[in-house]
Amino acid sequence: MNNKLQKGNFLDAMLRSTKTIFSTKGVALLWQEADETIVTNRLKQYERTGKLMRVRRGLYAKDTKYNRFELATRINTPSYISFETVLTNAGANFQYYGNIFIASYVGREIIIDKQVYSFIRMKDYVLTNTIGIEHLNGIAMACKERAFLDRLYVNKNYYLDNAQSLNWERVLEILPIYHNKRMEKEVIKLHKANTTRK
Repeated sequence: MNNKLQKGNFLDAMLRSTKTIFSTKGVALLWQEADETIVTNRLKQYERTGKLMRVRRGLYAKDTKYNRFELATRINTPSYISFETVLTNAGANFQYYGNIFIASYVGREIIIDKQVYSFIRMKDYVLTNTIGIEHLNGIAMACKERAFLDRLYVNKNYYLDNAQSLNWERVLEILPIYHNKRMEKEVIKLHKANTTRK
């Protein structure tokens, strides 16, 4: 018995999904279709008829209300939301940043629908280590301690507005993945400063 979807159910399968962003490869799995050309042509047809919208090459959304964090982690994989996006949302930073900051294997900025996506290059051994990365509704996101360490990894002497909001035991637990002596010294100094202040 062929498990492929019946004709007419392809779009329904996407619309029923909790995801708001779909890659061509992800749709091929959802539809159980090995031929990517068939998948691409069908997606283009849905785009032409206004049933789906293409947000970027190989990426489609159900409508304009797609989740921007979900899109951010689909543009380059592997990747995860981090840096000021997490720190500001967690109350560790008080400044507002309009950009969405993403840890990735490549550094670049992309603008889609007036939203700036800032990809910050991380070494492979950091990027692929999952400690301190949470997966919520299919979106990979750093915890605030990992986001702080990510920023410290790429920026020396990084100032955090509310360093006391961090769980310093968690910071010290994640720190070894960076293999960075300079960071270790800075973290120990900051840890001392923020534990004696309490």
